Amino acid sequence: MRKISNKLLAEYLGRSYGVVDGLWFMKVEERYGFEAALELDRQVWEVLPKIQARMLKRMLNLDGGIEGLRESLEVRLGIDGFEFETGKPARDAFQIIISRCPWHALMVKSGRAHLAGRVGDVVCRADYSAWTREFGEKLGFGLESQICNGAERCIMNFEKTTVV
Repeated sequence: MRKISNKLLAEYLGRSYGVVDGLWFMKVEERYGFEAALELDRQVWEVLPKIQARMLKRMLNLDGGIEGLRESLEVRLGIDGFEFETGKPARDAFQIIISRCPWHALMVKSGRAHLAGRVGDVVCRADYSAWTREFGEKLGFGLESQICNGAERCIMNFEKTTVV
């Protein structure tokens, strides 16, 4: 049996992950329509990030709170192939600025750029809100701009809140 490198394995699994997500959505859309597919996708992206966040939290031995959240997101976005930077962290807040989103790139490549804004609004809000909650009840997430809605960059804000 031929051995492959960890890098090649990661690339293979990453691409498969993206493809299966897109295929799943399109098959549900064919059968039940776009709105139903989007609603089911939202539900999936309210649960999957919880599982992923807990896994990374355990693997990286991260605490809850704003610092654990920042570190986990930096690792996750790197794994998922995003091009991003973390804005200068304040004591109780930080910002992530994405210059290239692989999910948006897949939608453009598949000829579905016209749907990207709608999908991004629903999925990103569900995804990052769920991920944020895994690091503490008093943490909040806000989406300032999105590539899929015509912005040059996605800007996401994370902060400690006084109200949940």
